[in-house]
Amino acid sequence: MAASGQRANDDGTIDLVLFDLGGVLIDWEPRRLYRKIFTDESAMEQFLATVCTPAWNLELDRGQPFAEAVAELVERHPDQREPIEAYQARWIEMIGGPIGHTVTLLQGLQGQGRHIRALTNWSAETFPLVRHDPVYAFLDHFSTIYVSGELRMIKPNDDIFHHVLDDLDMAAGRVLFIDDSAKNIATADRLGFATHQFSEPAALEADLRRRRLLA
Repeated sequence: MAASGQRANDDGTIDLVLFDLGGVLIDWEPRRLYRKIFTDESAMEQFLATVCTPAWNLELDRGQPFAEAVAELVERHPDQREPIEAYQARWIEMIGGPIGHTVTLLQGLQGQGRHIRALTNWSAETFPLVRHDPVYAFLDHFSTIYVSGELRMIKPNDDIFHHVLDDLDMAAGRVLFIDDSAKNIATADRLGFATHQFSEPAALEADLRRRRLLA
């Protein structure tokens, strides 16, 4: 069994590195917005746990239109209209910018000629807000970014991983998948990917050097 959320394939050869984006290369945190809206921390946490929940957000990542999702939620929680509508209207305020050290590692891999791709759970409506922002020009290093909202498939489900492998025409064990979500890593492990569960850039750098992907 692999240690520390990592799994190596049989001979250790990695032909491609597959990055998650949110939480790995780009800082995304709904509380960054909602601390501006709620004066009480516990009320904010209650809202995020019972109204704009992670499961609700996942449906946005799966491709549900924002307008539809927001309208349905306002109908169920009319007293929370303002913070619910802010999830769409002020979504960009959830973004904290690039995670600099990880971006440096990405650039190092690209500079050494490594094949790199990205696989992200992200709404097709909001992804362009960062994709076309010069602050995130490092996304140009990816020849392909697989966006769940465009594919209408989401991690940690098997189908999106199979889609990526079919598109790459590559065995899972030749791909190093980097993600901060334990559920996503568990699926990738089961499907045979090499994996790194991201916690901090320094640990990722050490793993990339151990695998001789970075000099």
